[in-house]
Amino acid sequence: VSISVTGGGSGTGIAAMINDTVDIANASRRMKEKEISNAKENGVTPVEFVIARDGIAVIVNPENPIDQLTMQQVSDIFSGKVTNWSQLGGEHRPIVRLSREVNSVTHIYFLEAVVRMGNKKDDTLFAPSTLLLPSSEGITAEISQNPNAIGYDGLGYVTEEVKTIAVAPDNYSQYISPSIETVIDNSYPISRALYMYSSGEPTGHIKEYIDWIFGTDAQAIVK
Repeated sequence: VSISVTGGGSGTGIAAMINDTVDIANASRRMKEKEISNAKENGVTPVEFVIARDGIAVIVNPENPIDQLTMQQVSDIFSGKVTNWSQLGGEHRPIVRLSREVNSVTHIYFLEAVVRMGNKKDDTLFAPSTLLLPSSEGITAEISQNPNAIGYDGLGYVTEEVKTIAVAPDNYSQYISPSIETVIDNSYPISRALYMYSSGEPTGHIKEYIDWIFGTDAQAIVK
């Protein structure tokens, strides 16, 4: 069996599914109704599989004394309303914001779910001074060296060189640290589903592969 795997982000995979050039598209967001409609117009019926859940960790340098933030505080940081760690009970240091680039689905998810607090009518943007980096690894590396920095990364990219922040949905809720357990039970407030889309109901080798994804061995890799 000849297999070709190509990267490029969720948008690339979904576009390839619409254009009928792949058997499976991986995505960290659900396909939009318009995208599904475009695919069907092209003779493709995308079939959705939720294969995992991903937590987006808010991360800082280990020297930063801040251990917990509310969603509103995280939003205020990345929108530029809060500019100094002292405004949050930390040291008198300027906040350096790091984000994935604007074409990253993780960037879009964080903008919509965190910066805009899930409010579809909100048009808040990342602060103009936010540094946009092309990779999750780049964000982790920069934060590990910069005590003023804050960023976000998929839980799988977090290393021991950075510190994760416990996040509360509001001022009245418990602060929850990101972990495999809190992402799976949905108690950690910044988490999302991860998807695979097949072109029509999977058969043959495609079905074997997707069945394997849901099996014990592959889910151990997911973990």
